[in-house]
Amino acid sequence: MDRLVNTVRPYAWGSTTAIPELLGVRPTGEPQAEMWMGAHPGAPSRVDRGAGSVALSEVIAADPESELGADAVSLFGPRLPFLLKVLAAASPLSLQVHPDLAQAKEGFADEEKRGVPADAPHRNYKDANHKPELICALTPFNGLCGFRDPNEAAGLLAALGVDSLKPYVDILHAHPESHALREVLTAVLTADPEAMAETVRQATAAAERLGAQDGPHAPAYAAYASIARHYPGDPGVIAAMLLNFVTLQPGEALYLGAGVPHAYLDGLGVEIMANSDNVLRCGLTPKHVDVPELLRVVRFESAAPAVLRPEADPSGEELYTTPIDEFRLSRHVLADGAAPRPLPATGPQILLCASGEVSLRGADGELPLKRGESAFVPAGEEAALSGDGTVFRATVAA
Repeated sequence: MDRLVNTVRPYAWGSTTAIPELLGVRPTGEPQAEMWMGAHPGAPSRVDRGAGSVALSEVIAADPESELGADAVSLFGPRLPFLLKVLAAASPLSLQVHPDLAQAKEGFADEEKRGVPADAPHRNYKDANHKPELICALTPFNGLCGFRDPNEAAGLLAALGVDSLKPYVDILHAHPESHALREVLTAVLTADPEAMAETVRQATAAAERLGAQDGPHAPAYAAYASIARHYPGDPGVIAAMLLNFVTLQPGEALYLGAGVPHAYLDGLGVEIMANSDNVLRCGLTPKHVDVPELLRVVRFESAAPAVLRPEADPSGEELYTTPIDEFRLSRHVLADGAAPRPLPATGPQILLCASGEVSLRGADGELPLKRGESAFVPAGEEAALSGDGTVFRATVAA
């Protein structure tokens, strides 16, 4: 088992204080958005097995079966199939959607065949993998997830009283669900930029007014107004109004599968995802928005956000159940003086101490973990947890 030294990414939307507070260090004043734990080539964690610091990706590449296990290598190849993060949002991230595995393979092969440079700003597919993800709240966490019922979305837009939104309201009332959502999203993202900027300005003013009043949708209107303040004139502000607004309480989670439009707005959470960079953006960003490809990937169906709560098994491990194999996220809430809790050794594991202080004991000794610290346990290595704190455990489901 190895203590991980992790990279913190300073994206502009990140909180200046949340990750430093988790790590118990002084804030630098710059945004600290994501702490990456894993072997992603963009910012692999580092370990030291006695010969100096080395990237976890290099350790895995040197002996994939020993580090990941034969089953994981057979299913996912010689690389860690998931990436674990601490995500700290102080302002909204881009509105985005991820392809399914078939779409990712097809899109990547097409762009490779056409010779689109890997670093081109208009490139959609950085790899041939899908990117399902799960976000688990450590603090109250706000986000957008999936389409609202079209009639409900029509009501929200109509209440703004903006004349230029009335055609969208009519479409949402008049068409079958999938056609209505597709037609409105297409119209929003392809509208004349100057006209849309004026629509967003008027909608923002109305949302600020409605968000300050009592009513069941006041929190959503307040959220949309906040989004607009960060992205004035962006068509994604109107697209966001088609989506469900959701607040997660600490310990609650959202699973985001392929084709589901979403955006994180604010809060601190633990995020796990398949190890991919494939993102198609729907707005709230200066980056490229490929509308035709986006429409191919988005699933135009409404659904209430499926908020997940951990389910405990007899061992005390609390699992967030998801339908994919690349990752499995669970947590252990440990009490001081309780018997050590053995961890299954069937696949590679990353353990993150989210609160308190715990100890990870294995055949080669004991590794203490304080709040914000993490460790890698190779496949087949026996280990057990004890102490007083909460630990998130990331591994493969297969």
